Amino acid sequence: MYYSSGNYEAFAKPEKPEGIEKKHAYIVGSGLAGLAAACFLIRDAQMPGENITVFESLPVAGGSCDGLHDPQKGYIMRGGREMDNHFECMWDLFRSIPSIVNPGETIFSEYYKLNKEDPNYSLCRVTEKQGQDAHTDRQYGLNKNAEKQILKLMLSTDEELADKTIDDVFDEDFYKTNFWIYWQTMFAFEKWHSALEMKLYMQRYIHHIDGLPDLSALRFTRYNQYESMILPMLKYIEDAGGKIAYNTQVTDIQCETSPTRKVARSIAYVQDGVEKHIELTDDDFVFITNGSQGDGSAYGDQTHAPEITIKNGQGPSIELWKKLAAQDDAFGHPDKFFRDIKETSWESWTVDTANKQILSAIEKICHRDPLSGKVVTGGIVTAKDSSWLLSWTINRQGQFVDQPDDHCLIWVYGLNCWDDDGDYVHKPMYKCTGEELCQEWLYHIGIPVDEIDALAKECNTTPCMMPYVTSFFEPRAYGDRPLVVPEGSVNMAFVGQYAETPRDTVFTTEYSIRTAMEAVYTLCNVDRGVPEVWGSIFDVRELIKAGVKMNDGKMIKDWPLPASQKAAIAGAFKLINNTEISKLLIKLGAAEKKDFAPIVKMPKVKVEVTSKVSELKDSKAAKIGAGVTVASLMTVAALLHKKKS
Repeated sequence: MYYSSGNYEAFAKPEKPEGIEKKHAYIVGSGLAGLAAACFLIRDAQMPGENITVFESLPVAGGSCDGLHDPQKGYIMRGGREMDNHFECMWDLFRSIPSIVNPGETIFSEYYKLNKEDPNYSLCRVTEKQGQDAHTDRQYGLNKNAEKQILKLMLSTDEELADKTIDDVFDEDFYKTNFWIYWQTMFAFEKWHSALEMKLYMQRYIHHIDGLPDLSALRFTRYNQYESMILPMLKYIEDAGGKIAYNTQVTDIQCETSPTRKVARSIAYVQDGVEKHIELTDDDFVFITNGSQGDGSAYGDQTHAPEITIKNGQGPSIELWKKLAAQDDAFGHPDKFFRDIKETSWESWTVDTANKQILSAIEKICHRDPLSGKVVTGGIVTAKDSSWLLSWTINRQGQFVDQPDDHCLIWVYGLNCWDDDGDYVHKPMYKCTGEELCQEWLYHIGIPVDEIDALAKECNTTPCMMPYVTSFFEPRAYGDRPLVVPEGSVNMAFVGQYAETPRDTVFTTEYSIRTAMEAVYTLCNVDRGVPEVWGSIFDVRELIKAGVKMNDGKMIKDWPLPASQKAAIAGAFKLINNTEISKLLIKLGAAEKKDFAPIVKMPKVKVEVTSKVSELKDSKAAKIGAGVTVASLMTVAALLHKKKS
């Protein structure tokens, strides 16, 4: 398996791998990663569909990409998926999966047209004081110390950040900023989560720093993820002859392992209550979803709170991973991720309402008609003064194909589940019924206090408590997650959020699909490049744009830098007047034309190589000779807030 960049290989059909007709694939888990693996096996490895079996413990596929209409409880959405225009593996796959809603379209073309015609952006990202706009005004509000902390994190190596928490690298100067409000609530990071994971996020999405405050960086499917993504994938697999074995729990996978060779030899599973067993050969591939953020999900209803029945480290997919990890250290360390439910949980609830007073309160905040069928909130709205740190969102209605036209579905979630009483409901979130959770949300969208109880009864609210939803954010080190294909593996691979692939970020659809693509291409020897992670962190244009945005639109000369560094920048500006670099800085809003001195004729000089940019300050010849190089990097240097490079 190898990575490719650009689109040269994007539409190439690979040669059929030798002997693929004689091979079989067993896929553990029908979440997005497992289904993507089946699709890549069919499309790119060209394995006969009848040779592919997907094991699913539940009676329904999709994993965390869900969307369910339960006749007793109502509509349920545990979470939402925010997509990016540079999910390279995802769009590579979905350009080949036909839509089942729009005949003649693929999932990708359907999604592209939708988001082109109805682009996503928020008109109110943060509220306070019961639904009033908090007027964060797309500003980050970072002071010099907070910027320094962010940049130190971004420039740290993975090894430096191993097992460190976000709280190890940030202090209150950072936590009091709008940046942290935007970041924490959009991605569900907590202070005790992985600093390494946060760094990967910042590097991965540097091209979206300007679109983070108003969520214009995001794109969404038309319906819930199950109907928009999972159902078309299932049809693609089943049309090719693939089998989905529901109500089938894989309980053990036995392997032969040595430092140089690892082979899966048997699969034990329980299907409809009957224990079964499969013996494996080297030609029987096993793709394992190790761990699940959805394990132990507990549901409530309008009059009952969810009841979590599992304890720390329990859950069927977790138990399977533990058995694998006990066989070889290369299979990872699941205990790092599932040690404390209070660190990895949050609760969400789906509110179903047709009440005009509630719809009017929503429209007052988001400035859009909730029932228009177009973008509504444009992503989450966060109540910054909520003791539960409550956020809510309304995607294009209806979110379900069979949803009544006059009904609106609101997805709400809170990060502070366990210890904090609500601001209206005076008890912790996890103890609340659906009706009580709805009351708290109504309070924070500005419904008059004396009307909240009656209106909450009119709604139908279905809560879900997810004990492991952010477990992959737990502090970790290299080796805690197994490689997608462990070194020496003959016939087994790991897929999903707990497998290790470089530079990409968990809690995304792209990560699941990328691990599946890498796994299939490696085991099946598919001769086609896996698209590399988008390289915006290496693009000086994106770095300059991010620098301007992080300083709330200020030009470089107005950034909170020491006088010595501002003088150094002014000197660099003199060297790059009337060059492509000065034009680029002006174009990106980092400088204006008057910042650059008139061009002067430079004397011919001999340039000596120097190992540090700081040494240039005493060498006029070297400064002039290296001027263009220094100038091209000066924005990054200014951001570093350091005197040495």
